[in-house]
Amino acid sequence: SSSSGDEALRDKRARILSRGLPKQKPIEGVKQVVVVASGKGGVGKSTTAVNVALALAANDSTKEVGLLDADIYGPSIPKMMNLKGNPELTPKNLMRPLKNYGIACMSMGFLIEETAPVVWRGLMVMSAVEKLLRQVDWGQLDYLVIDMPPGTGDVQLSVSQNIPIAGAVIVSTPQDVALLDARKGAEMFRKVHVPVLGLVQNMSVFQCPKCKHETHIFGADGVRDLAKILGLDILGDIPLHVNIRETCDSGQPVVISQPQSD
Repeated sequence: SSSSGDEALRDKRARILSRGLPKQKPIEGVKQVVVVASGKGGVGKSTTAVNVALALAANDSTKEVGLLDADIYGPSIPKMMNLKGNPELTPKNLMRPLKNYGIACMSMGFLIEETAPVVWRGLMVMSAVEKLLRQVDWGQLDYLVIDMPPGTGDVQLSVSQNIPIAGAVIVSTPQDVALLDARKGAEMFRKVHVPVLGLVQNMSVFQCPKCKHETHIFGADGVRDLAKILGLDILGDIPLHVNIRETCDSGQPVVISQPQSD
């Protein structure tokens, strides 16, 4: 029948398209992977990833949480999590994550000097990402939060295609140029069949500490409007507040230093 012929054709197309794609393999010991991503840099993605990981652990003390910094060129996790040093190696030659605030962390920043630039071509970057994914002894984790580099390039595709991901969180400011890239990021994850959990609107409003006047420096509700267009949820609305910046810069993220704050 024509219907069975069409189905056979669809199956054949799917097999052809899947050729050459890496087979997804879970990270040993990790139950769920959540990626925090953005289309554009400078929108507070790493700050959000750090506080998401800490909030997951704070919300349920029985859960083990890890944090992987997949930004090879600009690793931020060591400073934000107040961690320095080189990972120890296990007898199986796996790297042991460094730990602070109960969170197991791994980053390229632990493997190079703090001020040393990573001047690598794509193949070297992909090799480093593979090592961070496969050559780390995470122990047993309920959640691994991955802080992705900005954009929709090789690293994002490699991570998405190599490991099963429970969901992606997209971070953006309400600014139009950031929203354009945030939409590309969301569409990329959909194309590689990674569920997009929702959007985070960061730096949404600034309140003057003296007169309390509120100013929408990057625009108002742009991420909310994008969420409606894409049919996604808004997971959080974070103001542009000096405490958030200061606490991450000092290695004491706001979830740890000010757990009762709004």
